[in-house]
Amino acid sequence: MEGLKKLFLPITATLGFIQNHFKAMIFLLIVFLIFAPSDQEDLIPANLQQISLIGPIMDVTEVIEQIDEADKNSHIQGVLLVVDSPGGAVPPSLEVAYAIKRLKEKKPVVVYAKGILASGSYYASIWANEIIANPGSMVGSIGVIMQGANLEELMQKIGIKSQVIKAGKFKQVGTPDREWTAYEKEELNKVIQGTYAMFVHDVASARNLDINNSDSYANAHIFTAAQAKEVGLIDTLGVAHDAKKRLAELADIKKPIWKKEDKIDQFLRKLGAQSNIILHTYFPSISLR
Repeated sequence: MEGLKKLFLPITATLGFIQNHFKAMIFLLIVFLIFAPSDQEDLIPANLQQISLIGPIMDVTEVIEQIDEADKNSHIQGVLLVVDSPGGAVPPSLEVAYAIKRLKEKKPVVVYAKGILASGSYYASIWANEIIANPGSMVGSIGVIMQGANLEELMQKIGIKSQVIKAGKFKQVGTPDREWTAYEKEELNKVIQGTYAMFVHDVASARNLDINNSDSYANAHIFTAAQAKEVGLIDTLGVAHDAKKRLAELADIKKPIWKKEDKIDQFLRKLGAQSNIILHTYFPSISLR
């Protein structure tokens, strides 16, 4: 009897282990099925990457991280920046613009305008190798704006008065509790005009356009894709398929393998973008839109 027990000991021990750790094994199996490569192509490193710039430009931390990672990844030979944005705040728009400019020095970048490529999102795109726009997209709006509400009458109706202690003539510029004075508007206009001059200069430089003819392509004009091509703001009309094909050509890739975006990261990015939209709705700032 003891001999039979010893003979079947390996089998009984295995069955006992499975029984005791069944739930853990099922969990590991599920994890494997989720993350295991679905086909042989997934085992080959991606050589092209798509990065999206969608919605109002407020917080671009995730976009910059993706651009920097693509820059450092030796397998990635080209980047497609897909844009559908009305613009946004000045600093984050510039962050993306200069990140693209750095990346372009090492590998080709193609921008694809799939909906709106305007103001801050256009600024973010100017240093790409090429800009391809969907024929139905809207392009341009090269301009700068700052706006804020005048809540003075509303505050009077509900019995609210503001109290201010300040040092510096212009310290109260832009506050919403009263109408802005002439000298305050002049001070703000100085900032707006300076930002606009920088915007036009960079567009002219990046797109090889005549800055003395900027009224034809800047001055907050809004263009269809075809009109934008006529004034030199974009290079080609096309759809996503054309943009991907063109990037592969510029990167000299015969068999494109696109990097797949993690779905969880994509969800968190969209959630963060929505939160920033809500926050910035209540805090006016100088915007490229």
